[in-house]
Amino acid sequence: MLHTKLLPGRFKESQEKGKEYLLHLEVDRLIAPCYEAVNQKPKKQRYGGWEEQSIAGHSLGHWLSAAAVMYQATNDEQLKDKLLYALDEMEKVQSYDPEGYLSGFPRDCFDQVFTGEFQVANFSLGGSWVPWYSIHKIYAGLIDVYQYTGMEKAKSIVLKMADWAYNGLSPLSHEQFQRMLICEFGGMNEVFADLYAITGDARYLELAEKFYHEAILDPLAEGKDELEGKHANTQIPKVIGVAKLYNITKKEKYRSIAEYFWEQVVRHRTYVIGGNSIREHFGPENTEELGVLTTETCNTYNMLLLTELIFDWNPDAKYYDFYERALYNHILASQDPDSGMKTYFVSSEPGHFKVYHSHDNSFWCCTGTGMENPARYNSRIFQSMEEQFYVHLFISARWENEKDGFSVKQKTNFPSSSLVKLTVEEANNKEMQWNIRKPQWLSEKMTITINGEKFAYEVHNGYASVKRVWKKGDVVEVNLPMDLHLYTAKDNRYKKAILYGPIVLAGALGRENFPEADILDDHLALNNHPLIEVPALVANPDELNNWINLMDREQLIFETKEVGQPGNQKLKLKPFYDLHHERYTLYWNMMTSKEYETFVDEDRNRKLYLQRITMDHVTPHEQQPEVEHRLEEKNSHSDYLNVVHKGFRMAKDDGYFSYEMKIEKDEPAFLAVTYYGSEGAIFDSGRHFVRDFTIEVDGNTIAKQTIEYERPGELFTIVYEIPAHLIIGKDKIRVGFRAAKEKATASIFEVRTIKEKEIS
Repeated sequence: MLHTKLLPGRFKESQEKGKEYLLHLEVDRLIAPCYEAVNQKPKKQRYGGWEEQSIAGHSLGHWLSAAAVMYQATNDEQLKDKLLYALDEMEKVQSYDPEGYLSGFPRDCFDQVFTGEFQVANFSLGGSWVPWYSIHKIYAGLIDVYQYTGMEKAKSIVLKMADWAYNGLSPLSHEQFQRMLICEFGGMNEVFADLYAITGDARYLELAEKFYHEAILDPLAEGKDELEGKHANTQIPKVIGVAKLYNITKKEKYRSIAEYFWEQVVRHRTYVIGGNSIREHFGPENTEELGVLTTETCNTYNMLLLTELIFDWNPDAKYYDFYERALYNHILASQDPDSGMKTYFVSSEPGHFKVYHSHDNSFWCCTGTGMENPARYNSRIFQSMEEQFYVHLFISARWENEKDGFSVKQKTNFPSSSLVKLTVEEANNKEMQWNIRKPQWLSEKMTITINGEKFAYEVHNGYASVKRVWKKGDVVEVNLPMDLHLYTAKDNRYKKAILYGPIVLAGALGRENFPEADILDDHLALNNHPLIEVPALVANPDELNNWINLMDREQLIFETKEVGQPGNQKLKLKPFYDLHHERYTLYWNMMTSKEYETFVDEDRNRKLYLQRITMDHVTPHEQQPEVEHRLEEKNSHSDYLNVVHKGFRMAKDDGYFSYEMKIEKDEPAFLAVTYYGSEGAIFDSGRHFVRDFTIEVDGNTIAKQTIEYERPGELFTIVYEIPAHLIIGKDKIRVGFRAAKEKATASIFEVRTIKEKEIS
């Protein structure tokens, strides 16, 4: 349980804004799909966005977790009352199913799974969109309510759900169970590990270990990085689950998986703000591809939870160096301080902007974890472990441990100030070791004084150790010298970010050609909004203080000299967590004058060109692009090709797949389709499938295409004209790819609707 309360400051303000949204949401609307799932009439209409789809109910689970943790953090009685009401309503819903099923969608998909004969794909199980993932949020929410508030009704409800799952899954063979796990299932292994810890019921431990996904976790156990192309946030909860299983079973395999995964993600796949993934997927090792759809916020939420678990096995400052970077620069930055709305992706594309969910008609996965983040700000500022007291983060807060009669107040204006003051408010007059993190970003030596006298500390695992008998009134002052420094991307020496201590300073680029709104129902709606030119920084990267000046100490506003090129521009820098509703850049092209003379950013020029001509864009094999473009398919499958670092979809043997795509009404439109040039006929089950297929718009064939080793080793794009009579008066069309009997489509790597006849 948490012992920490936030004191006035940036995080307290953000927490209060997050609490406002929790209080704004109506339980009757959150639980409405659960009533409908058991054929009962809800009291109010369900919310929009994802809550109108088959993933419905996940937001109720996130809200339960967020409200429970927020109540524990703030003691807000309104939250307690809403939680009690929610449990009463959930108990009513559960009473309509004799086996205890409770979710926001009918149980048909699970009933199909329980037979052992079921349809499955990466994001579909029994014909439903990620049902285990969705119901997992309700399990986790009820567990959090019980653990953070002690409400017994939450435990009673979740145990009935657990027994329903155990009984239904028990008949499955090992092979059937592993096949089921192909579809994203959230942290179901974590849920049953938690329930075992709560109840001691061996059935739950058995089921937790059955939710071990061999195809993903076994390579990690062997120290093999096979993460490229994998859906990132599908994997992180699996690893959190095995970390909890290690705490229960002490099986070293589980610990090895968690530690290796953490290192591979944090060291080799994390962006400057602490987030990871592009278009929800892990890219190749040691790459840092910039784009609009980078750093899914859910991923970072889960990586912080994993970090907490691993630190407890191996107390080392490297874990909270990462935690601090991600907390300030991604999590804190992901909530709009005015509206309280949260981001799904945080764009790393230079010149882009943040996009936030709407109040009532989004309910993305990151809306859900975004509800929880402000409630968890105080979870690991301090920590008591093995009779030692850790100071992990420098945030104004009070630690209280009534059991030990010990209370400490931390006051600081960090990062505006380098001074942190810790005051012992209550003491038990016992000897205790304090461990204060010595951050890796220090520009000079960290100093510590106790009651005004300088203390010569020792450093163990990145923490300054202070051991003494503590008395009421003792004051510890810590000075944390900070300065400007650079972060260089893993894949490009010119691509750099500017930080002050742990704080990423983004370029504040104003509102040129800014959209009418950046709080939206549809998080993909502005993917192709025109970009702007972002200047390069032409200056000596080894002498930052010679060309970057601090203009406002309190707000940490900086300004460059006239180093922005072209045009000798002065540029404003500010903490990324304070940058909202304007364009920005996290990464700059930075180089000397001599290097700038011959520098051409071909990748950037290509992006600007594509942004200008693109009306809509689908990247097959990726969950959100396919879901949001309303994929329809038969005899189709998707996969990832490491050779070209991209996913694809294909169909064969009277199969097809199609997407709903945007066009501009009454304007000419063209279709750009990307293929792999080393592809020809395939053989499967003794049959020969030629890559010979048709391309359709709204069911009408616009082209016939054969692909036969066209351009070995590379991706290439063909542009097709869409006949005018098929698009008159429309702003959306359905684009399809169809294979006849005994034939196959090519592997389709990208589909765009564009404005021009050719794509260069």
